Amino acid sequence: MKIEETFIKDLVVVEPTVFGDERGYFFESYSKTKFEDLGINIEFVQDNQSFSKKGTLRGLHYQNPPFAQTKLVRVLEGEIIDVAVDLRKDSPTYGQSFSVLLSAENKKQLLVPQGFAHGFSVISETASVMYKCDQFYNKASEGGIKFDDPSFNIDWGMDLKDAIVSEKDQILPFIDNCNSLF
Repeated sequence: MKIEETFIKDLVVVEPTVFGDERGYFFESYSKTKFEDLGINIEFVQDNQSFSKKGTLRGLHYQNPPFAQTKLVRVLEGEIIDVAVDLRKDSPTYGQSFSVLLSAENKKQLLVPQGFAHGFSVISETASVMYKCDQFYNKASEGGIKFDDPSFNIDWGMDLKDAIVSEKDQILPFIDNCNSLF
């Protein structure tokens, strides 16, 4: 397992070691011991899974403290553009976004720390996304930023006028008006 640091502190791409042969493949998507050896000490408490069709855009979501979540995101089937936005007001990269292609084929994972908004778009016919969280879901602490905030200039890999977006996500504020407490 190896870690690829991004230009945003604490936001990392995780690449598992994959063992393949004529039968298929095997890899550890998560190992507490291996993560700790890499300096990542997180106690995950909940796994979530979603299934979406092509053109779906989910996000950008976060939970405020004390229920802020670290997420370890991976794709079980299909391909997504996974996006994280730094909401930590004391960070030199506050308001900056990072995106990465996650797929069942490349098996990469994105570790999104507390203090970030997260979202993804589905660019394959369908996608199953699974993510581990270090905090339970708490409706009262949820927040979000509109996916098309012009200050981010995110390439979602699709024409946004064709995106399938929930009503809830369509009415989220831009970053300047969000209720982030980070």
